[in-house]
Parts: sequence; structure tokens; C-alpha cells
Amino acid sequence: MEEIVSEEDLWERIIAFQGVSFKTYSGLDFTYTLKKGRNGIYTKELWIDRRKNSKSLAWSSVRMAYRNIKEKGTMVDRPKALGDIRGVTYIYGIFYRFKLIDVPEPVKEKMQEGISDGMNDKQ
Repeated sequence: MEEIVSEEDLWERIIAFQGVSFKTYSGLDFTYTLKKGRNGIYTKELWIDRRKNSKSLAWSSVRMAYRNIKEKGTMVDRPKALGDIRGVTYIYGIFYRFKLIDVPEPVKEKMQEGISDGMNDKQ
């Protein structure tokens, strides 16, 4: 597993991976985008695009799940193991793709199907 030293590093990776395809625990595809505020700086909200209507995911939820990895370890059996956090199924997919967590083999197969390694897509 890869360690992102700070939440700022994680945020930079979140910015860099907008529009890249991720998969949920059950293997459903999704992407996310960020919007810029009036000042031209990205808002701290990820807009998940899985269906017609986008859902927002607050940066505070991502941070909370990231902090929980440090407490619980990197092997994460299912999304709820990261905490009772709104949008955790998407966070789980993002963290797996960023190599911040490891998942059980059957889950890994669902989440990798049709997706390249991912980390090479943007580096």
C-alpha cells in the first residue's frame, strides 16, 4: 500500500484524478469532478457522476475515512469498515484505486474489471 503523507497530498491526488473511472465495492463504474468557486479555487466537494443526477461528496467525509485508515489499518473488507460516512462506497473505490487500502480478493476482482492499474493513468 502507498502512504499519502498528508491530507494535502490526498487533496492534490483528488484534483488530479477528476474524470478518471473508478469502481464501487459492487463493481459499478463512477467518476467525479470538482467545481471551482468564484475565486477560481476548487470547492471541497466531489461531484459523483454515476447516473443522470450527480451526488455530492463532502471533502470532510473523505478526510474522516482517511483518518480511519490510520486507526484501523489498510486491509478494509467492505466500505462500512471505513466508518458510517455518507458516500463511503465511493470513497472506498477511490482509496482502493489510490492504493491506500487493500481489499479481499473477490472484491478486488470486481473493482479491477475493465480498469487498468489506475495509478499510471495520471502519473
